[in-house]
Amino acid sequence: MKLSGFKRELCGMILGLAVLAILPVFIQDTYLRHLLIMIFVYGMVAASWDLSLGYGGVFNFGHLALFGVGLYTYALLTKQLGVDPWLALAASGGAAVIAAGLMVIPILRLKGIYVVLLSFAFSQLILQVIVSQSDYTGGNQGMVMVPALKLGDHNMMRDKKLAYYYIALTLLSACLLFLRVFVRSALGKSIVALRDNEEYAVSRGVSLGRQRLLTLTGSALFTGIAGGFYGGYFRNTSTDVFGIDLTTLILSMVLLGGRATIYGPLLASLALTLLSEATADIGVWRPIIIGAVIILVLLVYPGGLAGALTAGWRRLSAMRTPRGQGAAINKVAS
Repeated sequence: MKLSGFKRELCGMILGLAVLAILPVFIQDTYLRHLLIMIFVYGMVAASWDLSLGYGGVFNFGHLALFGVGLYTYALLTKQLGVDPWLALAASGGAAVIAAGLMVIPILRLKGIYVVLLSFAFSQLILQVIVSQSDYTGGNQGMVMVPALKLGDHNMMRDKKLAYYYIALTLLSACLLFLRVFVRSALGKSIVALRDNEEYAVSRGVSLGRQRLLTLTGSALFTGIAGGFYGGYFRNTSTDVFGIDLTTLILSMVLLGGRATIYGPLLASLALTLLSEATADIGVWRPIIIGAVIILVLLVYPGGLAGALTAGWRRLSAMRTPRGQGAAINKVAS
């Protein structure tokens, strides 16, 4: 029995996540587990950005501000108000969604560079609010001793990061499922239609304002949750999350992984994190080498890592399929 496209994708996702679930059995080193946790966190943020940038075609330069909103929401709720960390984690996603909704209002009818400028201005506005409220947020110094996530009486500080690994993996799984269901829905098809031909889509009844609102708030949900988890994991906050360095890193993951793929940014998160670790001892050559690798991959495969894997799979399938049968399959597929 042949499976539908979504069922095959779902089976592949489950298989991949199952492999990640058993990985800690073979990886006992605490630092390697930490790297995997950061890959999951960055993967969530990059894949969520791919929803608005890749599928929606909206260059939201304030995306990392939503990560910061989630981070500071978690820290303020847990440390200042004594809210349960798990409730604060959920509230981090909600706060990021609200912030994205506010950011959408001035850019509903704008295009191109104006969206970039206004979303960046919104990011800086949030930063200035955080800095100005230093009595609560710690200002430029950030907050320390933020309450960590808890699993009953389990000591998460002495299990070689095993609990944090599975929490991060669970959040990543939920994020990927949410994003893939989103883009495969009628709503997802409508935002792609707006990206490809806005005038035609609007003439067919697609609401530009409504779809842009849903796209940006959808991309904000797990970005904010990732920020909240980041706060519970590191137990501190910093205004550096609003800086250009982290924005450049996550944007590189989106572009290197392949726009409008969801899975591509996760692959790029893995590749860039491992490459960054491998080149940690070469000093100033490190960013140059990483940048050169990104440019080389995009020159050869403009679709990024996801495009490279897709091309490789098609070539492998063509080699294993008889010529006549392959032509018939291609004719049916077209």
